[in-house]
Amino acid sequence: MATKKMTRSEAGRRGGQSTMKKYGSEFYQKIGRKGGKKGGSTTKERYGIEFYQKIGRKGGLK
Repeated sequence: MATKKMTRSEAGRRGGQSTMKKYGSEFYQKIGRKGGKKGGSTTKERYGIEFYQKIGRKGGLK
């Protein structure tokens, strides 16, 4: 039996719909707010100040 392949847009739409069913609209609101943050605040929130100190030291080593 031959199956029809799905386009990328169809796959994305189906994935989005299943995510919506699983997590709800609040999930999209939360990630939308995170995407709007600027200046590395999301990275800072996720990894902490030590992360920046560590990569700063690495950048000085050649």
